[in-house]
Amino acid sequence: MLYLVATPIGNLGDMTGRAQKVLSDADVVLCEDTRVSRKLLQHIGVDTPLSVYHDFNKEKVTPRLVERLAAGERLALITDAGTPGIADPAFYLVREAIRAGIQVVPVPGASAVTAALTASGLPCDRFVFENFLPPKSARRRRVLETFKHEKRTVVFYESPHRIEKVLADMRDVLGDVTVVIARELTKIHEEFLRGTPPELLAHFEKKMPRGEMVVMLNTGYHCTA
Repeated sequence: MLYLVATPIGNLGDMTGRAQKVLSDADVVLCEDTRVSRKLLQHIGVDTPLSVYHDFNKEKVTPRLVERLAAGERLALITDAGTPGIADPAFYLVREAIRAGIQVVPVPGASAVTAALTASGLPCDRFVFENFLPPKSARRRRVLETFKHEKRTVVFYESPHRIEKVLADMRDVLGDVTVVIARELTKIHEEFLRGTPPELLAHFEKKMPRGEMVVMLNTGYHCTA
């Protein structure tokens, strides 16, 4: 059986009792970075062996993992933070496990997407998740152009190193659309920033952007700061 176990996105208090038990009972925990995941497991008192599973080895190790699952082993898959399968290589293993007739069990918990969206002030009933936008401005602008006709709330991840370039492109392509940025979710310095791209650019000119960010916008809706 393959378990997809959500882990905290910042606040370790968000680890659920069910998730802790699944990780403890598993034969092995698959993770992106053993250094990150070992700290979490030590914190919750779990000593299950760790094995690396990431974009660079997924094609090589997946067949063997499916064999182990078929033999009756219980594998738990986690990501560095949040819910597996949203923006990480979990999909590849999930797909192959399902093809092999293996039961896949979600163990829900923290997700940066839903945490940010529900507190954004933007409509949450219909939304589209874009992961990270393209790193090159030309391609990114082409994607932003499609948002002009998108009726749903758009959600994507962005790094503090690129957010100003992304906001500049949003300003040029989307104009004065209302944007909400959630940063450092569930951590001490959690913050929600609301404004137009020019307003948010002015903010970051005064205060250096820090922490991973969730960016949200809806071209047909405006919320006040």
